[in-house]
Amino acid sequence: MWLPDDVFRPLGRRAVRVDADASGDPVLATVRDEVAAAVTRFGGTLAGPDDRADLVLTVEPADGPDTHTVARSAGTTTVRATGARALLHGLHDVVRLGERAFADDLAERHVAPVNELRMLDHWDNVDVHPVMGQVERGYAGGSIFYADGRVRDDLSRVAQYARLLGSVGINAVGLNNVNVHRTEARLLTDGLPDVARLAALFRPHGIRVFLSVSFAAPITVGGLPTSDPLDPDVQAWWAQRAADVYAVVPDFGGFVVKADSEGQPGPFAYGRDHADGANLLARALRPFGGTVFWRAFVYDHRQDWRDRSTDRARAAFDHFSPLDGRFDDNVVLQVKYGPMDFQAREPVSPVIAAMPRTRLAVELQVTQEYTGQQRHAVWLGPQWSQILRFPLWGEGGRTVADVAAGLGDRPGADPGTDPGTAPGAGPGAGAPRRAGLVAVSNVGDDAFWTGHPLAQANLYTFARLAWDPEADPLALLDEWVTLTFPSADDEVRAALHAILDDSWRTYEDYTAPLGVGFMVRPGHHYGPDVDGYEYTPWGTYHFADRDGIGVDRTRATGTGFTGQYPAPWRDVYEDLATCPDDLLLFFHHVPWSHVLHSGVSVAQHVYDTHADGAARTEANAARWARVAGRVPDDLHGRVTERLAEQVRSAHEWSDQLRSYVHRHSGIPDARGRTIH
Repeated sequence: MWLPDDVFRPLGRRAVRVDADASGDPVLATVRDEVAAAVTRFGGTLAGPDDRADLVLTVEPADGPDTHTVARSAGTTTVRATGARALLHGLHDVVRLGERAFADDLAERHVAPVNELRMLDHWDNVDVHPVMGQVERGYAGGSIFYADGRVRDDLSRVAQYARLLGSVGINAVGLNNVNVHRTEARLLTDGLPDVARLAALFRPHGIRVFLSVSFAAPITVGGLPTSDPLDPDVQAWWAQRAADVYAVVPDFGGFVVKADSEGQPGPFAYGRDHADGANLLARALRPFGGTVFWRAFVYDHRQDWRDRSTDRARAAFDHFSPLDGRFDDNVVLQVKYGPMDFQAREPVSPVIAAMPRTRLAVELQVTQEYTGQQRHAVWLGPQWSQILRFPLWGEGGRTVADVAAGLGDRPGADPGTDPGTAPGAGPGAGAPRRAGLVAVSNVGDDAFWTGHPLAQANLYTFARLAWDPEADPLALLDEWVTLTFPSADDEVRAALHAILDDSWRTYEDYTAPLGVGFMVRPGHHYGPDVDGYEYTPWGTYHFADRDGIGVDRTRATGTGFTGQYPAPWRDVYEDLATCPDDLLLFFHHVPWSHVLHSGVSVAQHVYDTHADGAARTEANAARWARVAGRVPDDLHGRVTERLAEQVRSAHEWSDQLRSYVHRHSGIPDARGRTIH
């Protein structure tokens, strides 16, 4: 991935001094080992205390978050860090800078992560699930953690993975699927020695491990008759489990919980709410400094498709907004970025703006469940950046990234509309502790880690945006290209950018239009099936008929979902005149002839975007073909194979969607293209 040996050359050919005692600190030992390996490989030296050095790495302990400073003076570059993890991050900052780190005009850099928690969740199963396989929604082979119903004997791949994540500042990893099955539930008991083995591999890279746990574990694992969060025996059971895990993994991070959703057990079974459930686990973890990540993905997946008053998009807000302020401060409410389920386009979840007294982490999906499943080249950096920069209370107010990071006021914020400006809502004024960003990992035991080699860019970009949500995603993509292909010539770099820069928009163009979402084949979610979910219990409808398409979520005539947003968005989305085109069908049911702000009808928009998007996949495949021989043959072959599948699938999407619209609307394509 992004740490080939050659990226260490600028550092490794120089004299480097590590002014930190690595004895007893595994992260400092990692820093020293990385430097020693680099100078050995490229002819530099590991400088002693009195030797001149081109690079000095030093720890100057300080309270507060991990920060480091990179500065250049008198021919020496110095990294000063507040602790061991910060020094590791500083080392890799120098690696990313390359030769620029040793230029005399290097400007001083003060670097600190915006988010306290930068986490990857693995949806890996210990046992192979009969439907979801070894990794649920995994598109890169089997699990790097588990095989044959247990933790792997050979964990060298995990050690490599931990090194990769530590280099980009990830500091937490969930080890197992949030849908906790029978064997996975026992990681908390019988499996603790193996959890300790995994934790030992992540620890040297500044990463704490978490376990997904079943809310019903006191029954299924502990033999109790109940898992009621207010039952004293249940409370004692969880307290003992927490003590057990910290006895073998002292730096254990805590629990991840999916409850009362898609069949997973939860507190609703006992007439309790999700604050009761989350606080039960938080109090068990509190003596040890642990955290509960409680997922807000809670909705009724047994809806009646005939009942248009039920709206899955409303569910998380309806369940959780009344609970704001009731969660313990070591609970993080983990909220998917949108109200549905990681679609190529959906609005920001209103829950993010509705919980000012609750620690809240925003969840993204690096694994490409609804964005091509790592068979399509779809770089999601622009999508994530757009989400993170979204101003929840209007321009100038706090953004999604600000809320996740626990940051307070922005200049110009209106104290009457933005709770970030209200008494008790800003940092230091009773605000929740900082939280951060979480994403579902996309790696597996595939030779290229992510199935599609170019899907590595998503993992890298997520980690770097988790560190700094304001970073320019295109700059991060270029950074990934430079690190991953250090010997790439200009043509290779240009081809990678041509394929990836606008790939999110290309994918959106040839799949579900205007924010309507889904339209995928039920179950595996790959490829088009326009009506696949239309008459199912899952609540993912588009209500297309001869007259029009879209979901009426307005307050005036629909489900009222627009009312869950603060001003100005509640009114922007409510009104057809102001609702953005790219979210039109999420919020409104309109005729096929409805004219968009772009000047074309809904029907013509589908004809144009789907044909043009499919055509761009052909251009991308041709562009990649021209760099054969300029990148490793195995990598070129894998990408070629995936791009060919993307071309095939994009044309299938295009043909099905255009035919569907034509058959329903009767409106011809103004450009006269063939419709089947």
